[in-house]
Amino acid sequence: MAALLLGAVLLVAQSQLVPSRPAELGQQELLRKAGTLQDDIREGAAPNGSAQQLPQTIIIGVRKGGTRALLEMLSLHPDVAAAENEVHFFDWEEHYSHGLGWYLSQMPFSWPHQLTVEKTPAYFTSPKVPERVHNMNPSIQLLLILRDPSERVLSDYTQVFYNHMQKRKPYPSIEEFLVRDGRLNVDYKALNRSLYHVHMQNWLRFFPLRHIHIVDGDRLIRDPFPEIQKVERFLKLSPQINASNFYFNKTKGFYCLRDSGRDRCLHESKGRAHPQVDPKLLNKLHEYFHEPNKKFFELVGRTFDWH
Repeated sequence: MAALLLGAVLLVAQSQLVPSRPAELGQQELLRKAGTLQDDIREGAAPNGSAQQLPQTIIIGVRKGGTRALLEMLSLHPDVAAAENEVHFFDWEEHYSHGLGWYLSQMPFSWPHQLTVEKTPAYFTSPKVPERVHNMNPSIQLLLILRDPSERVLSDYTQVFYNHMQKRKPYPSIEEFLVRDGRLNVDYKALNRSLYHVHMQNWLRFFPLRHIHIVDGDRLIRDPFPEIQKVERFLKLSPQINASNFYFNKTKGFYCLRDSGRDRCLHESKGRAHPQVDPKLLNKLHEYFHEPNKKFFELVGRTFDWH
């Protein structure tokens, strides 16, 4: 009888120790697949003391806003370690399902004092991304580089057009995308990507504005040094990048970089000429973005020199 009573007591005690099912299963699954993150970091450490770290800063967009130029310029700073490729961790389900351990493995090796930076321009316009980034690190610093929305649409089209040309595939004119039944085609994806206020509202649901630094992409093209100085201050980096790190390449028509006596320019795919667009259609484009731009200015508390 005593044995039966003891067994009953042990059974009750054991059932009380079983944890309840977590409410946020998705986030728990992500952390489970990451394994013990500290173990991953130790395994990824190099003999010289460097290690892979999760990014403390992400360039979230926007596509065709100048993200590559921004990353290359920021990489001039000795305290910045930048991931070379666009990781697409937070916006591609296949990558996200691998967990934070996989994301960590995509980062460059860096020293403890260095800032790890990743850029994926599609993050800004992907609805799921802000919450996912916040779940990883609610204190992360975000960089967003924007251009005149109309110019960004033309750059967006130009990139896809040249991609098709390289593959010797035909591609419609920009007018065929912009106009439908005599009106501006508001279903064109490139237009949606330029509705900055819509996407910014999504990010501000999870991050305060002070965590997001907006880089003026048009000014970065015309005069990069002052814009990079602002980025240095936002990231609390010592002022290491100088005006002498930039020089205007007359052949290419934009600024290139000079680092330790070595000159380098962006890939030839950058700075391509936009297609000729009928002025009336261009005016329609400017009119379409007028109100959305005003909403964006009110949202971020500053204005930009856009049409």
